Amino acid sequence: MASPPRLIFLLNSAQRRLQQWMASLQGDLSGQGSAPTPAHSGVLFMLDKNDGATMGELALGLDLGPSAMSGLIQRMEALGWVRRQPCPLDARTQRVWLQGDGRQQLPALYEALKRINQSLKSGFTDEELQTVARWLRHVQHIQNAPHGDSTP
Repeated sequence: MASPPRLIFLLNSAQRRLQQWMASLQGDLSGQGSAPTPAHSGVLFMLDKNDGATMGELALGLDLGPSAMSGLIQRMEALGWVRRQPCPLDARTQRVWLQGDGRQQLPALYEALKRINQSLKSGFTDEELQTVARWLRHVQHIQNAPHGDSTP
């Protein structure tokens, strides 16, 4: 009888290796001095679709806490990729705008994303990928479920 899979180890190891691989591929494709990290890329992708998003919208979309989001945006501002400014309707709310240097990163990032997704899907059927996606969504929401409840 086969031993059960070591899910926590496999998930943590896969996440670390995926982040390293993504950063490496993005750096290779960008050909620029300072390549975006996977976290930077997430912000740039979101702003490409919704420029002027609030810090809260970005944090929610990237599943990051407010302090992590603030630090990330601060580092991206220093690189000239984004600009943050108070919302005209509510000065307590910060909106983030994509800048030229950040926009220049996008073609290489989209190419890297395409390659990464192709490699991740390789060798798996659509049905298998749907099962993996369902399991990952389950893991994302497990802390919010009552103990013993396995529904996502």
